[in-house]
Amino acid sequence: MKIGIIVYSRTGNTLSVAEKLKDKLTAAGHSAEIEQVRVAGGRKSGKRSFQLETRPDVSRYDALVFGSAVEAFSLSPVMKSYLIGIDSLQGKLVACLVTQFFPYPWMGGNRAIRQMHELCESKGAMICGSAVVNWVKLRRETTTARAVDGLSSVFQP
Repeated sequence: MKIGIIVYSRTGNTLSVAEKLKDKLTAAGHSAEIEQVRVAGGRKSGKRSFQLETRPDVSRYDALVFGSAVEAFSLSPVMKSYLIGIDSLQGKLVACLVTQFFPYPWMGGNRAIRQMHELCESKGAMICGSAVVNWVKLRRETTTARAVDGLSSVFQP
């Protein structure tokens, strides 16, 4: 299966989880590729005005994983803008991944996942999984491993 991992990662944390997921998917026999949503000129956290520099094309993939950080207890506005701009996800299997600083998913991660699900489903996607990685040092390794294992298992080779 050809899987696109589409990520917005301002600090590199979400990208690092995506790279581990790509390795796991590749080891399971999938073709996996990471593409990043980028903001022209960069972006400071909280800044609501931005222009997307890159908009990865989802049409070339059989399945997708969208990944982003949580900002202000919600989905990053950058990923939200990107998802709104996608024409269609009709018939695509989609999994969602968010990373957050706070130690518990109910502190923004769950809400961001719900927002991703709603946006993707509105474009015709079939949601097959989701994961929240908590970036607090004590939970980082555990929640990263759980996310990578869980998300890689939803795609059958």
